[in-house]
Amino acid sequence: MDILKLTALELGEKIRKKEIAVREAVDAVLARAEAAEPVINSYVTIDREGAYRQAAEIQKKIDSGEPAGPLAGVPAAVKDNMCIRGQLTTCSSRILSNFKPAYTAEAVENLRKAGAVIIGKTNMDEFAMGSTTETSYYGPTKNPHNTAHVPGGSSGGSCAAVAAEECFLALGSDTGGSIRQPSSFCGVVGLKPTYGTVSRYGLIAYGSSLDQIGPITKDVADCAALLEAVASHDTKDSTSIPREDYRFTEALADDVKGLRIGIPRDYMGEGLDGEVKEAVLRAAEVLEERGASVEMFDLGLVKYAIPAYYTIAAAEASSNLERFDGVKYGYRASGYDGLHDMYKKTRSEGFGAEVKRRIMLGSFVLSSGYYDAYYLKALRVKALIKQSFDRAFEKYDVILGPAAPTTAPELGSSLSDPIKMYLGDIYTISVNLAGLPGMSVPVGRDSRNLPVGMQLIGNVFQEKTLIRAAYTYECATQKQFETPAQIGKEA
Repeated sequence: MDILKLTALELGEKIRKKEIAVREAVDAVLARAEAAEPVINSYVTIDREGAYRQAAEIQKKIDSGEPAGPLAGVPAAVKDNMCIRGQLTTCSSRILSNFKPAYTAEAVENLRKAGAVIIGKTNMDEFAMGSTTETSYYGPTKNPHNTAHVPGGSSGGSCAAVAAEECFLALGSDTGGSIRQPSSFCGVVGLKPTYGTVSRYGLIAYGSSLDQIGPITKDVADCAALLEAVASHDTKDSTSIPREDYRFTEALADDVKGLRIGIPRDYMGEGLDGEVKEAVLRAAEVLEERGASVEMFDLGLVKYAIPAYYTIAAAEASSNLERFDGVKYGYRASGYDGLHDMYKKTRSEGFGAEVKRRIMLGSFVLSSGYYDAYYLKALRVKALIKQSFDRAFEKYDVILGPAAPTTAPELGSSLSDPIKMYLGDIYTISVNLAGLPGMSVPVGRDSRNLPVGMQLIGNVFQEKTLIRAAYTYECATQKQFETPAQIGKEA
């Protein structure tokens, strides 16, 4: 039996039945990572000793007959912007290259309580600012399906690790599509929950009003199980929302009869790759054949989403990243003359170009004379976008569209044109501005054999509706997780 071909839930079941030892699963993943990492670069750090220690503890509980959850013993990875006590947490930035937190993120604690074995911390765009995982201080991550292409970002390390079978499931964070877009590029399932569903305590902030932690997995069932494990109300997070129902796996039903699905015309027009459009519309037809009603509609305000998002996100980033100054923790420059020179040199040397660009943009839109003209106007547009979605959800249960306008671009092609990179987020950022749940599901491949993802968007707290629609699509197409044909294949 090839352990790596199992889904997380299949592996968890075999571990509970003692058909596979936890150590065996960890060995398989670490061996895979050792072979793949020189090419893929999914991880910033791999905690081999910690993984074996966790594996022994979980195996001991299983052997003693203690109740074990569905993910007990399953190897998992965590994006490197989530704190783990005593473990390097860098945000893939030089400025935090030596930072070891004194506490652990609530979502990671919940993952541990579920019995998952945390293998390591995954690579990302620096401070989650990017769409390709090329802005990392530790070098770019490559797409396991074709290593000449990017995995997407900023959770590209987590998505590539799941796609390359270097873990069975992973946590990412999504500020403007950073789970859904790389999930689409890597052919995995990714879900950005309703804002406030998963605690942000211990998540190093980029845009505090937009950031949300979510699951990245091989299939929809694993996605529901991982979300169920990490979602909780947390009093340490003032934006955490208590929910009556966290039983997301109950939504794994092959049934969309009567489900009303709307496809925004705005999403299917100019700028969308023809092969992506064809794959997404074909997926919509599958759901229609299973009993859902599908129709096109006008969502509106789509063209205003990108300027509103980058104004708000950059403003919040400039404020959040003020704390990284070389005084209390992290990197500190040498050879400075006085305090202000130390600040200037530390931040100049510690931050990469994309982070500096967004800090400067954020400082500008918050500055005297421009605050009203840009930042407040962006907040008003954000409110209008939420109203536009509210109107749509009066008529539809799910909004369906592409997760990204193209499949994964080639390495190096996006960083040369930041505006083009920003425009690549056009289908995902509105979901964060409105605080809605969104999910990316693989729906095929283009002529270059690169994965295509469909995005499902739901109303607030309607993750179960998305899971049900995605699960029905998987059942209808007998969709199985597709392993990359060859790690290291070049274009």
